[in-house]
Amino acid sequence: MKAPGEKINSFEVARKQIDIAGEHLNLAHGLLEKLKHTKRELIVHFPVKMDDGTVQVFTGYRVQHDVSRGPAKGGIRYHPDVDLDEVRALAMWMTWKSAVVNIPFGGAKGGVQCNPKQMSLCEIENLTRRFTWEISSMLGPEQDIPAPDVYTNPQVMAWIMDTYSILKGYSVPGVVTGKPIELGGSLGRLEATGRGVVITAVEALRHLEKSMEGIRVAIQGCGNVGGVAAEQFQRLGAKVIALSCSSNAIYSEKGLDVKRVLDRKARYGCFVCETQEEREITNQELLELDCDILVPAAIENQITEENAPRIKARIIVEGANGPTTPEADEILNDKGIFIVPDILANAGGVTVSYFEWVQNLQELIWSEEEVLERLTRIMQRSFKEVLEISLSKKIPMRTAALVLGIGRVAEATRLRGIYP
Repeated sequence: MKAPGEKINSFEVARKQIDIAGEHLNLAHGLLEKLKHTKRELIVHFPVKMDDGTVQVFTGYRVQHDVSRGPAKGGIRYHPDVDLDEVRALAMWMTWKSAVVNIPFGGAKGGVQCNPKQMSLCEIENLTRRFTWEISSMLGPEQDIPAPDVYTNPQVMAWIMDTYSILKGYSVPGVVTGKPIELGGSLGRLEATGRGVVITAVEALRHLEKSMEGIRVAIQGCGNVGGVAAEQFQRLGAKVIALSCSSNAIYSEKGLDVKRVLDRKARYGCFVCETQEEREITNQELLELDCDILVPAAIENQITEENAPRIKARIIVEGANGPTTPEADEILNDKGIFIVPDILANAGGVTVSYFEWVQNLQELIWSEEEVLERLTRIMQRSFKEVLEISLSKKIPMRTAALVLGIGRVAEATRLRGIYP
């Protein structure tokens, strides 16, 4: 057991998951070991001129885990706690995620150690453009395609695209996804991850022979994943009883008015109670609420062996990457909680990123209805494939998703062989 306050190493978690899945895959030891390592890693330390005229040096990372099935794909996050092992783990999870939904991408991830909440828009632009320049040798539509992640957004992607295009001497919209629509972004991309969470939640309820109407949902996170999912859940008749941000959470047993609550969050920067039914709670209390569906949609390692015994949700749908540790998984599985794992539940983002990349390469524009229909079909098919493995092998859904994803990557690796 980890000591109180000790940081959980996400890369150790990701590698342990490979061992767990490997018990159900007939893979050579050397192949399994290869999949535990990243393909290439770049660490850069770069100066940025701040608004007050001073120069600060930032540390950034870009990691490619595996490219056996296609170009590396993965977001870039700006966060004070970014480190190399976190980025390695996230890149690895991107590999499995792309394989689970069977799109031709490998896995990558990037990040910069910074606090964008304390930076001006101009400073964030300066940081983005210099970071892009530093890692540009790894980027390209056929090589490595970044996307938004924690505290990055379509504007950041626009700056990356512009900087890379200046370097190449011509416009290269396919170098990133999650761009503004005006620069070749895809309709439906901003909402894609949250929508994917809800689509898989609907499939989980269908499997468990339950209706969405009146289902109580608690969501940790209120951004492009948690906030979008909350609106979608409410639209389908569910009762969203709790939402959180990085500083606090809001709870109402009768259900929140999601749009009004999110509007208040945007206005004040945190959740503010407005009615007698609403009360402020902590992120930890949110995770332990009595609810039907819990959606951890913030950051990694939120459900651990310490708090897993107190989780009361019937279903967990993971909007975040790596929110549950392997030790917590064992506890939750013993309690009979049905888990839709991250590499399946939040794969809507990379799926629509694939659509955007295809549109850019072929100079096409798909309607939002076409994007949503394709996304729904892929997410439903992937859920069914993972569920069939889970039932046939009598293993948890996370292990089944890893078996599916790792199996596909391993087969591609085997077919390509080792050179020379």
